[in-house]
Amino acid sequence: MSCLPISLVSASCSLFLLTFGVVSQAQADSMSALIAQKSVQSDYASPSYYSVPSAKVSTRSTIQRAATYRSNTSSIPLATHTSYRYPEVARQAPAVLPAFLSGNYDNVDSEYLPLLSSAEMQSSLAAREVVSTARKMALNERAIIQGGCWDYLNAVFKRAGVTRDTIHKGTYGQGPYANSGEIEVGDWLYYINHGYNGVEHSGLFVGWVDERAKQALILSYAGENRREPARYRVYDLSNVYQIMRPSV
Repeated sequence: MSCLPISLVSASCSLFLLTFGVVSQAQADSMSALIAQKSVQSDYASPSYYSVPSAKVSTRSTIQRAATYRSNTSSIPLATHTSYRYPEVARQAPAVLPAFLSGNYDNVDSEYLPLLSSAEMQSSLAAREVVSTARKMALNERAIIQGGCWDYLNAVFKRAGVTRDTIHKGTYGQGPYANSGEIEVGDWLYYINHGYNGVEHSGLFVGWVDERAKQALILSYAGENRREPARYRVYDLSNVYQIMRPSV
């Protein structure tokens, strides 16, 4: 048997190892690509890929927090420019909304209709008159009242045929500010509007969206010759300084 020179054997071995390495690397790359493809397909097939958050966060009702607030002075700082996203709140809408909320409205987010329904159906007699009257004026009639927020709510209370009692009274700059437990459905509130440069504002309390975070659904009227109907929006009630409650 003839033997190849050692130099030729060495060169042949090197060529074999190089070829084997290239093939092995190609197989590894092919296998990696296959695994990656399967992984992507698995992700798309997973139910969690198509999951929807349990509660919608309203983007039309974002507010802006004040940078600081000194309750012992009358100086109210301007709001910051950081949008506040409301925490997700678990809501269970009733199977069928009452007939008086069966329309399509652009001045209330649909996710808050169950809260509005509960406020109107589960409140005291005087509060129910105020809440239902306000709802008719805002959603059904889209009433425009000359003046601002005070004039609108004054018209609501007069039309509902109720009087109002002052339950809590403070001042804009000094307080004292009400606790959330003092506020009830149908209350006419005066509060610092942290979403609009910390100005004074008043609105009709409908219900808590997140009581711990002091976020509530409020019927608010802008006025100021804007010719827009009142809107149901979420406000920060960290600084409520006056509460007026309807009574019969």
